[in-house]
Amino acid sequence: MRSAGKLGVRRMSLLIEPQIVDRTRRHAAIERLRQIGVRLPTWRELADPAEIEQKYVQSLASVDPNSPNAANLWRLHWFNGPDQRSLIDVPDHLVLPTELTGVKAPIVVLLGCRFPMIGAHKVLAAYACLVPRLVIGQFDPASDRAVWPSTGNYCRGGVAISRILGCRGVAVLPAGMSRERFDWLQQWVTNSNDVIRTPGTESNVKEIYDKCRELSQDKKNVIFNQFAEFANYLIHYHCTGRALDRVFRRVKQDNNRFRLAAFVSATGSAGTLAAGDWLKRSHGTKIAAAEAAECPTMLCNGYGEHNIQGIGDKHIPLIHNVINTDVIIGVSDAASDSLNLLFGSEIGRRYLTARRKIDPAAVRALDDVGISGLANIVAAIKLAKHLEYGSDDVVMTVATDSSALYASERERFLARCYPDGFEEVNAGEIFARHIEGAADDRVLELRHLDRKRIFNLGYFTWVEQQSISVEDFDRRKHQEFWQALADSIPAWDRLIEEFNGEVSSRIAA
Repeated sequence: MRSAGKLGVRRMSLLIEPQIVDRTRRHAAIERLRQIGVRLPTWRELADPAEIEQKYVQSLASVDPNSPNAANLWRLHWFNGPDQRSLIDVPDHLVLPTELTGVKAPIVVLLGCRFPMIGAHKVLAAYACLVPRLVIGQFDPASDRAVWPSTGNYCRGGVAISRILGCRGVAVLPAGMSRERFDWLQQWVTNSNDVIRTPGTESNVKEIYDKCRELSQDKKNVIFNQFAEFANYLIHYHCTGRALDRVFRRVKQDNNRFRLAAFVSATGSAGTLAAGDWLKRSHGTKIAAAEAAECPTMLCNGYGEHNIQGIGDKHIPLIHNVINTDVIIGVSDAASDSLNLLFGSEIGRRYLTARRKIDPAAVRALDDVGISGLANIVAAIKLAKHLEYGSDDVVMTVATDSSALYASERERFLARCYPDGFEEVNAGEIFARHIEGAADDRVLELRHLDRKRIFNLGYFTWVEQQSISVEDFDRRKHQEFWQALADSIPAWDRLIEEFNGEVSSRIAA
C-alpha cells in the first residue's frame, strides 16, 4: 500500500510485509538506542507482562512512573496497579453498581489512567506508532522530528515516548483543549516551540491536518497521524483486546452465566475500537461506537462543536473498521460535562452517597474516569437500555484518562451553568437527566447500507484531501484486510527482537 502522500513524506503502512527499508537510518536508530541503553519491549510483552524478563521488572523499583525515564517503557501495559508501580494479575477496572447506572447489565470500565508518564492509554499507541519505523529504518532519532497530531492525550504520549527514546517530539493540538494538557506539555517538551496550537477545540481535527501538511514540507518532520496509523489499530487489537478479555474472565468468576455482550468506545482515532474486533472474534461481542451528539458524523453525516475532549470528529478515521461496527450511539457533551461536575464535587458526591445510597468507595473510584470515559459510560447505559440487556449481559468500555485532567473544565462548566452556586438539588437534576434519564435515543443499529454510508463518508477525507488511493481506501471494506493486519504482529515482534539484538551487541562491544 502506498503512503498517504500529503500527510507525511515517509509514512509507513503495516499493510506491507515487515522488512528493513533503509539500513543506514536503521543503523542510526540502533546507535541512538545504544547510547541511551534502551531495549524496546515487544508487543507480545506489552500484551502480557508475564513475558517480560524479571530483570526489567525489577529495574523499575526505584523509577518514578511519571518521570522521563526509558525504564518506563516496561510499564506501557494495562497491568499497572493504582500506584502505577506495582504489577497486577488483572488490569485495573471498575464494575459500576446498578444503583449508579440504573440498568441490570453490569458495566465494566477498564482504567487507562494506570499508564505511566501521561496517565492515559494513548502512550501505548504512541509507542506502537514510533517503534516499527525505528526497526525498519524509517525514522532517525538523531535528526528527524516526530510530529504528533491529536486533541490531547496522544500527542502527550508521543512527546513522552520521543523524549525517552532520544528524539524530538512535536505536539500539534487545538488551542481550546484543557489547561492541564498544555501544563503537562510545557514540562515535557525540550523546546517550547514544539507545542503547536491550532485553531478551535475538540471538533477541529481538519485544522490539525492542515498544520501537519504544512509541517510535512520539511522532510525532517515525520507525521504520526493516529487517525491513519494502522499501528494504533494493531496495538489496541493485540493489547487492549486481551486486557479486556482478562478482565471479563475475572468478572465471569462471579457469575458463570455472564456473556460479553458488547464493547463500547467513543470513536476518537478508532484505535481503541480495534479491541472490539478482538473481542468479537473471541466472544461474538457487539461493537458500539459512540460520538458527540453535537457533531453526529456517523449518525447523520453531521458537523458541529462539542467538548467531549479526546474523541475527535467530522471525519471517519482511516483505521476504523466500519464494516465490523454494529451500533452507533450519540452522547451529548452536556452529559459528560455535567457528570464531571457531579462526580468531581463534594456536593455531588454527598448527594450520590447520602441520597442515592451508592457505596462511597464506588463514588470515589469515579475519580479515575475522565470526560471521554464518562461519555463511554453514558453510551453503555443507552446501549443496555436499547438492547434490553439483562443481568447476565456484560457491557465493557474504557476510560482513557482520569478526572485529574479536567479540573479546569469542571471550573469552567460550573461558572457557565451554575454562576450562583452548585447545590444538592442541582446534583439531583444532573443525576435524573443524564443517568436515570439516559434514553435510548440517538442509537442506530447498523444495517449493511448504514455501514456502507459511514464507510463512504471517509472518502472525502482520505482520498480527496489526504491523497490515499481509491484502491487502498476500498481494501478496508473486507475483513480479510483487517485479519491480515493482525497476522503481521509476530513478524513485527521478530523485527523488534532483531533490532534489540543489534543494540545489545553494540553495547557489549
